[in-house]
Amino acid sequence: MEKQNLQTIEEICFSYRDQAERAKQASEKLKRHIARISLLRLLMFVAGVAGLIGFWEKPWIVLTGIGAITFIPFLILVKYHDRLFRRKDYLDKEAAANEQEAAALEAYDISGFEDGSEFSDPAHLYTYDLDVFGPHSLFQSVNRTCTQPGKACLARWMSKHLEKAAEIVQRQEAIRELASQQEFRQKFRIQGLLHKGQAADESELRAWAASPTQFRNRKTLRLLPCLIGGLNLACLAAVAGGILSGSTWAVIWVGCAIISFAFTGKITRMQNVYGKKLQILGTYARLLHLMDEQPMHCHLLTAVKNDIGGDSRKASLAIARLNKLMSELDQRNNYLIYTILNGSFFWELWQIMRIEAWKEAYANDLVRWLTAIGQTDALCSLATFAYNHPDYAYPTFTDTPFLLHARSLGHPLMRRDRCVRNDADIPKRPFFLIITGANMAGKSTYLRTVGINYLLACLGAPVCAESMELYPARLITSLRTSDSLNDNTSYFFAELKRLKLIIDKLKAGEELFIILDEILKGTNSTDKQKGSMALIRQLMRLKADGIIATHDLALGTLADSFPDNIRNYSFEADIAGGELTFAYRLRAGVAQNMNACFLMTKMGIAGVED
Repeated sequence: MEKQNLQTIEEICFSYRDQAERAKQASEKLKRHIARISLLRLLMFVAGVAGLIGFWEKPWIVLTGIGAITFIPFLILVKYHDRLFRRKDYLDKEAAANEQEAAALEAYDISGFEDGSEFSDPAHLYTYDLDVFGPHSLFQSVNRTCTQPGKACLARWMSKHLEKAAEIVQRQEAIRELASQQEFRQKFRIQGLLHKGQAADESELRAWAASPTQFRNRKTLRLLPCLIGGLNLACLAAVAGGILSGSTWAVIWVGCAIISFAFTGKITRMQNVYGKKLQILGTYARLLHLMDEQPMHCHLLTAVKNDIGGDSRKASLAIARLNKLMSELDQRNNYLIYTILNGSFFWELWQIMRIEAWKEAYANDLVRWLTAIGQTDALCSLATFAYNHPDYAYPTFTDTPFLLHARSLGHPLMRRDRCVRNDADIPKRPFFLIITGANMAGKSTYLRTVGINYLLACLGAPVCAESMELYPARLITSLRTSDSLNDNTSYFFAELKRLKLIIDKLKAGEELFIILDEILKGTNSTDKQKGSMALIRQLMRLKADGIIATHDLALGTLADSFPDNIRNYSFEADIAGGELTFAYRLRAGVAQNMNACFLMTKMGIAGVED
């Protein structure tokens, strides 16, 4: 079991605060520089206009000189001004990102990160029970994604964890490598945040890539720009040679311009549907360029880099090319230039067919490139989680089914100064831990602590523990089954459906790690006890492993029937001097103290003392 980097959490927090402060200072300095450039740009423009007005009667060469020494610098300053604004946006995002990280570590404030509520599913095998999605969830704690493909990829990984040790180890290697590359991770995230896009962007891009071409599939349309361009060149030559009058060429040119508008409707509809959506391409091109520049060594990262073209930089160059083509198509908004170009060589049609040619060449690759961006984004999130928790440890894996040895497990979402840590040991198959205890003593928290660290381990991330060794089986839980008025499903029947699902999966030969809290909560105590006993016996016969928490002390007697396969543990509520205290420490054996009546008496609920 290997610990991570030698930095402490305090040192990491200081680093984030320092980076945020430096970025804010640089942004303020740049803001003042932008103001000076804005003033200089205005002065150059005013000087140019004043010069042209003042020397209007002078020869054209003088006017040209005045325009050259004022308007050319003005245009250069406009471009420089835009570049400074983009740099300032980057610095502002850098400051905000580092402040968010510091707040998450120091104040446990993760509200600045998306919580993935849209991925919440009460019927899922474990995510709903373990608070994987939603406010104050594992996803919100881990999520640093800056793209929609990345966010969806991270959610998908959390919803369906890896079950093969070799695949988990490969992802571990990628997370370790990226965890040590803080500069790359920050650049990747900040570039993505500059234009993150919308949730529908990825699906729109995929739909556009799969859609048929509308213009290039017709040979006549492919030839039209060349024919019209050739016609206008011939007319120009004829005018220059005195064969054709300028007015005649003007009529021909106007006719060409009018005919070109026949395609405007279809092109406008296509641009309205996809134009704004494809703005995200600029962001993707920059992210792909960062991936190209970053040396990657482990197997998984090398495979991802090969998917985007490796050293040939195929993906970043191609996406940048498409982004440029889409930006050029936006020249249609300049009606003067748009009309001149259309009348000259059907520019609008030519431009849209260039975009369609790109799609024909790269559409099949685009989906793979989006996947690579999403994987890198998700891996960077997990790597940042690893970097932010240097006290966590990477688990090791065994081929022995089933095995779970964890030392000093803590819940990763609890405050470090309040987190009480406990062990978990499941040495073989079949084997169950039965956890008894009083209300509020820590049973449910313990189940979630084991479950969420087990999930982190199977994601390839480090876990909140001193050490952890496990065999990766599929996680399934039943901790907070809910009823459904829409499906006419009672609480009890919903729980039965979950238990039936578990049994069916075991009978089908699936390897499961099962975590259950208070079996058969929706029935009377006698029925519940009989049913619980029968269920655990069936789980033993099906060679299952897991942890079961219960208030029913009678379940502790099952260890007598299965002395080598069931172990009893408890969380006690200690009553001394009329006060109730909790140690939240896992103890061997069946619980001795229950606290429901004591708490009701303390609260003055009538009838309890009788």
